[in-house]
Amino acid sequence: MLNMKVDNPNAYRFIMQDEIYLLEQDKGIKQFTDAPVAIIETPQLTPEPVDVTPQPINQPVVETPALAFNYLGKNNKNFLILVNYATDEFIAPTHLAALENILKRKDLAIADVAILNTHKYPQVNINDLNTYFSPKKLLIMGDNALPQGVQKPALNQPYKLNTTDTLYSFSFGEMMESNDNKKAFWEQMKQL
Repeated sequence: MLNMKVDNPNAYRFIMQDEIYLLEQDKGIKQFTDAPVAIIETPQLTPEPVDVTPQPINQPVVETPALAFNYLGKNNKNFLILVNYATDEFIAPTHLAALENILKRKDLAIADVAILNTHKYPQVNINDLNTYFSPKKLLIMGDNALPQGVQKPALNQPYKLNTTDTLYSFSFGEMMESNDNKKAFWEQMKQL
């Protein structure tokens, strides 16, 4: 409750009802006069203009993460080999042994090439591969190893993809099933 000290009991009239605040002896007192009341005007404050020009918002710069691929080999000779294996990190062990024999016949080693399992990178496109590996030679092993941005080329027909000598051939699984596939692949691989 609010404590108020009132010197004139007539002031209660503005706050409370008549029956509560007037004493019997105060009820006959004239409480108001008809005298004019002075009104004091307060100066109007004019608000200062506010600059509503849109300010540039400093948004954080979102950097595209650098390309990174996990591949087998060291890419010493800029020779990129694309394979697709769902259950192996890079390539099946028996297929790796066959690939090493093929590379030896071309005087190459695993360190000279980069073997990339495209199954681990389903969204990879040819531009990303060119940027990261800078291949001079590209071997694509099977339909599933084709990166985005490369239309299916003629089988075992070497061609230039931009400036890269490229061969699209059978997957190792398809070659292991057929001696004819192995021969067709090797004839073109010798020239790559």
